[in-house]
Amino acid sequence: MKDVAFFYDPISPYAHLAFERLPEALMGHSVAVRYKPVLFAALLKANGQLGPAEIPAKRDWTYRQVAWLAHHHGVALDLPAAHPFNPLPLLRLGLSCAMDGAPGETNRYVTEQLFHHVWRGGLDAADPARLAALQARLQDHMAQREKPWHAPDSDVVKQRLRANPDEALALGLFGVPAMVVDERVFWGFDALPMLRAYLDGDAWFQGGAWEAAAGTPEGVKRR
Repeated sequence: MKDVAFFYDPISPYAHLAFERLPEALMGHSVAVRYKPVLFAALLKANGQLGPAEIPAKRDWTYRQVAWLAHHHGVALDLPAAHPFNPLPLLRLGLSCAMDGAPGETNRYVTEQLFHHVWRGGLDAADPARLAALQARLQDHMAQREKPWHAPDSDVVKQRLRANPDEALALGLFGVPAMVVDERVFWGFDALPMLRAYLDGDAWFQGGAWEAAAGTPEGVKRR
């Protein structure tokens, strides 16, 4: 059985698309998926990058492209009332439901709830009333599983969220969504076919091309 770590931030529409289509990409393979929420902004800061929504022309293109990709792939996606927004409350809500044996992970139900909160209905993802309603649903979910609930603003949850970017950066991640299997990072919604090919045993991955890419010399470096 392969272990697939799915790093995500619900602020990312590409992460939402990848989450929805991931089961299709993994179909027929014996895999265990671990959903790892991570603050996208922390990865951007560590790598000295701007987010797509921080570059005006790229922001417009991003929203056009994800709307088309959702249409093309049959995924429900409505742009929220405002974007970007502060995703910390959602990330903490998710990790307040983490299991004792996997404190930095969310199960698929919880992950789905976070994405649907943002990307379905075209509503305000940061609205306090909606966040309170989501928390109530997640608390009920935890009660049914007879597992302890940690408040989203507790030190326990905050520490869980701080640990995930450190793990992601150590693996070489620079954005979300990112799928990690056998220490190989597959970044982006459009990497799902590549991930599928790897799991299928595509000979390309054994031919040295993966490793060779990292050895390409830099011809020039901007300061």
